[in-house]
Amino acid sequence: MGRLENRKVAIIGVSEGLGYAVAYFALREGASVCINARSESKLRRIKDTLSKYGKIEYVVGDVSSLITAKEVVDKCASSLNGIDDLVIAVGGYIEDTIEDLKGLEEMIKNHIKIPLYVINSSLKYLNEGSSIVLVSSISGVDKASPNQLSYAIGKTGLAKAIKILASELIKKGIRVNGIAPTFIDGNFEPERNWKVYRKLGDPKAPPEDFARVVIWLLTDESEWVNGVVIPVDGGARLRR
Repeated sequence: MGRLENRKVAIIGVSEGLGYAVAYFALREGASVCINARSESKLRRIKDTLSKYGKIEYVVGDVSSLITAKEVVDKCASSLNGIDDLVIAVGGYIEDTIEDLKGLEEMIKNHIKIPLYVINSSLKYLNEGSSIVLVSSISGVDKASPNQLSYAIGKTGLAKAIKILASELIKKGIRVNGIAPTFIDGNFEPERNWKVYRKLGDPKAPPEDFARVVIWLLTDESEWVNGVVIPVDGGARLRR
C-alpha cells in the first residue's frame, strides 16, 4: 500500500519538470491526482503518460485571479470528488535589478498572489489531516544573486507566508510547508534513473530530487512537520 493511498491530490501549476514529477510520484504512492496548467496539450500529454499508474484528471485554467483560481480548484475537486492535499508549483523566473524592476509585478503575482488565491479557494475542501506544500527557493531563504531582486523578494515573501498560513490553519488541522530548491534541471521522465545526472553538492538537480521531498511532506511520515521551508539543494548552499 502506498503512503498516499486513497488521498486526492490537486497539483496547481504543473510544469514539464517539478509538477509532472510530483504527479508521477503521487500516483505511485496510491493517490488520485488532478493536475492544472494553462496548456491543454501539455496536460493531455502528461495524463496520457501517467494514466497507467492510477487515476489522473486535468483542469485547464489560469489561476492568476481569485475568481479564476476558484474555478480551477472547484473543477479539480469535482473531478476527484474532493481534495485532501494541495501542491502549488506555479513557476516563473525573471532576472532583474533595482535599475529596471522588469520582473517585479510578475514575480509578486506568481510567487505570492497566486499561491494565496489557490489556498483561499481550496479551504472549503481541505480538512483535518490535509497538507499544503508550496515551492519557495534557496534564493528566498539563503543568499540570492544581485540580479534576482524581484524573484528573491517573491520567494522570500512566500517562505514567510508558509509560516503564517501554518499558524493560522493549525486550528483546522491543516499543515502548510514548503521546499526551497536550487535550480531544477530539465524535464521529468518517468521511471528513469535520475540519480546519474547529479552528485551531492551540485547547484542543480533533476525534478525527481525535489518532487520526492514534496511527496514526503504530503504523507503522514511528516505529520509533525509544520510551518517550515526545507532547503532541498544537496548542500549546494554550503559551498558558496
